[in-house]
Amino acid sequence: MKNLTRNCSTLAALALLLTGNVAAGTPQGRRHLSQTECHDLAAIKSNAPPTKSQHKSELSALRKAGYNPSPWHDDPNYPANLHAAQRLVDQWFESDCK
Repeated sequence: MKNLTRNCSTLAALALLLTGNVAAGTPQGRRHLSQTECHDLAAIKSNAPPTKSQHKSELSALRKAGYNPSPWHDDPNYPANLHAAQRLVDQWFESDCK
């Protein structure tokens, strides 16, 4: 029960943080994703088998969004933090990769 309360409060704080990021918007002329990341993410979304470079671009975008994969697999906020970063990357993709 204690872990559930902690995870819920962490998730709520993360949602608030992301809401602030979305509300602030992107300064004019500033992109979050590079052209290569846009191209590779579009290819991944097309359901074609992803290449190694496309996986690297996806991980790079997720790291820009605040996701830090733990090499010891001991992250107590996984998978919530991964999902939050993925939602942010999806928003960036919609705004940056038109």
